[in-house]
Amino acid sequence: MDTLFARQQHLLALTSTEHIRSLMYEIKWDKRLLSIRGSRGVGKTTLILQYIKLNYPITTREALYCSLDSIYFSNHTLVELASQFQLTGGKRLFLDEVHKYDNWSREVKEIYDSFPELKVVISGSSLLKILNADADLSRRCRPYLMHGLSFVEYLEFYHDLRFPSYPLNELLENAGDICIKVNQQFVPIREFRNYLQAGYYPFFDGEDREEYNLTIENIINFIIDQEIPLLRGIEPGQARKIKALLRFCASSKPYEVDITRLGRLLELSRPSVLNYLNALNDAQLLNLLYADVNSIKKLQKPDKIYIQNNNLLQILSYDQMPEIGTARETFAVQQLMRRHRVEYGKQHGDFLVDGKWLFEVGGPDKSFSQIADIPNSYVLSDDLLYPIGAKLPLWLIGLEK
Repeated sequence: MDTLFARQQHLLALTSTEHIRSLMYEIKWDKRLLSIRGSRGVGKTTLILQYIKLNYPITTREALYCSLDSIYFSNHTLVELASQFQLTGGKRLFLDEVHKYDNWSREVKEIYDSFPELKVVISGSSLLKILNADADLSRRCRPYLMHGLSFVEYLEFYHDLRFPSYPLNELLENAGDICIKVNQQFVPIREFRNYLQAGYYPFFDGEDREEYNLTIENIINFIIDQEIPLLRGIEPGQARKIKALLRFCASSKPYEVDITRLGRLLELSRPSVLNYLNALNDAQLLNLLYADVNSIKKLQKPDKIYIQNNNLLQILSYDQMPEIGTARETFAVQQLMRRHRVEYGKQHGDFLVDGKWLFEVGGPDKSFSQIADIPNSYVLSDDLLYPIGAKLPLWLIGLEK
């Protein structure tokens, strides 16, 4: 165990606490068992190490971070580690990459039941079905899902521009005042465009766009080649078709996606296409929208399919610029789905949010014709600095963390 503590000290020394994600303050860290899931690259490990560094000295023996892909676990079990850790005064155990350890859920349950004074944090792929794992963790574990950077977090990370955390209702009600405050500090449209190109993942160095794009490509390949087969039981040989499916979604306008056509093009059955779409959705590579989330059935086809974020969309479009309408809607869905229930707006508008707000997304000339006379309806428009009545700048919703 001394090796694990020595490794932790080294990692903590290298961890910066200059920028802290808003999720840090939302997590109920005092829970006996909590989970942090998220796609590769969104910053789960950094968040955990920052928490330890902010709350314990680097030489602490009360908190221990372990990545379960460590060679240490080739001849040690989680239960053994937890037992030794508590005997030496340990209080908080952080288990990262849990999906890389066989039978992790059963051993975590045993730790929970056997060591009631020990607090445990588990972290891993967004594909993890923590609440439906082999062991019943649903009544024990408090789950959190970590996303990439929102627009307002991007501004803080890369430009040290800090704004309050606005809830959506406040952004809508006080759009004018908020836009004035933002425009007094910087030109939001320019930075918003930069964010759509390279800003969702918190590892861009601000200069090497090619390296950033290559890292995202590696993330996509890792998820499809390794995580989806491991965590969804899909044959590794199907990775090529899953990648083709993802690229097809990136090259098609959301409203043009057709499940039957996809099946024919990829030589896949309808259930297989839907199974792969759901896996890509869980892996945070796609966002699937339905007209009525309360009546979703296991094999119901989504009404709209979006690439999960604009940085992914840019990479998957290769040398072509993404279609501007697709890029606008992709951002709106990515941002709104972080905290809200988003449904396809059917005949009126693009998106219905929390069953309350209706949004139509478009350019600066977008009219209200589709949502005229509908209460709580708004147009989210590109290339606006200030609202014009209920026509709001698209970037504005990115100020919700």
